[in-house]
Amino acid sequence: MSHPVTQDSSRKLSLARPDADLFCRVIDNFGDIAVCWRLARCLARDHGRQVRLWVDAPEALRRIKPHGTAEPGIEVLQWTDDTPTCVPAGCVIEAFACDLPPAFVTAMAAQHPPPRWINLEYLSAEDWVEGCHGLPSHDAASGLTKHFFFPGFTARTGGLLRERDLTAQRDAWLADAAARGRDLTRLGMTVDTGALQLSLFGYESPSIATLIEALAAHARPVQLWVPEGRSLSVAGEALGRPLRAGDVVQRGVLALHALAFMDQDDYDRLLWQCDLNIVRGEDSFVRAQWAARPLLWHIYPQDEGAHLIKLDAFLDRHAEGLPEEVAARLRALHRGWNSSAAVSVHDWQALLGDLPHLASHARQRAVALASQDDLATQLVMFNQPPI
Repeated sequence: MSHPVTQDSSRKLSLARPDADLFCRVIDNFGDIAVCWRLARCLARDHGRQVRLWVDAPEALRRIKPHGTAEPGIEVLQWTDDTPTCVPAGCVIEAFACDLPPAFVTAMAAQHPPPRWINLEYLSAEDWVEGCHGLPSHDAASGLTKHFFFPGFTARTGGLLRERDLTAQRDAWLADAAARGRDLTRLGMTVDTGALQLSLFGYESPSIATLIEALAAHARPVQLWVPEGRSLSVAGEALGRPLRAGDVVQRGVLALHALAFMDQDDYDRLLWQCDLNIVRGEDSFVRAQWAARPLLWHIYPQDEGAHLIKLDAFLDRHAEGLPEEVAARLRALHRGWNSSAAVSVHDWQALLGDLPHLASHARQRAVALASQDDLATQLVMFNQPPI
């Protein structure tokens, strides 16, 4: 069921007619709002656009932006059951087929010319995305046309979300020991510079137990950083005790650190810090690639194993250029991590041995992906005259 837009009728909208209206429905977890917030911020910061972000679950946004969402050019509004009087923006972005409010669509149809209507799709590396990116679709009820906009990994797609200065920010942070120390201390992290660094932010998996076992027996000290979430609960079960932020558990050479759920920008810093990042969904998955570090993807599960097709399509692209045996092990480990059976300790140990190959490859992949226009830039170019 689609919900109309709401706004406290006693408060006037601060953006009378922005450049873009961006609608987000939070289906599960934080990926939908995480992507939409980053997109709104890129449009505002990098392109000077005024954006209204409508979200049906503002509490999800507060979780990933606990210090607030005050940002020049962005107005965040709750999407519920009361429709305010407002003129739709020149561009209306429907994130992930969330179904725009009927009253809002009616208001769009009353505009001359009508807004450019964009259906922002989920990210996929599948080949068919190139053929569907940018295609129009006629909406019979309103007479309007919407266009499908597919993020992706090739020049014939909408690209990936990336701030203009992201690479420079990452490299400057990594080169500034004082800044790193301040930020990591603020996050409750005391880093052992001689230890292997891993982060874990995924869904439930039986492979978490064998990962802990493999890390505990590693040849050098290991620090595993696990933010609050579903993986932390499973790690606690594997260790035989509940875990909460601030806890540290030692097993062999492994020190598992439970971290508080963190701001999006702080999560970027965690990814930059680690030698291997285990990530999930779409937002953390993309940010791990911009971290230019080896990654293991816990893809969001879908009915009838549809997600495994998307996983294989990504790995076909991501593994290009790796030694054949390393690519085969990486593919097998992804398949195991995304199954109901546990990855073996031996396979985890093989992954750790492959990290030098994977680290060099991750840096090359990040450079190659950054050579393409980012998602926000492509949206602005697609919406000519400019949004």
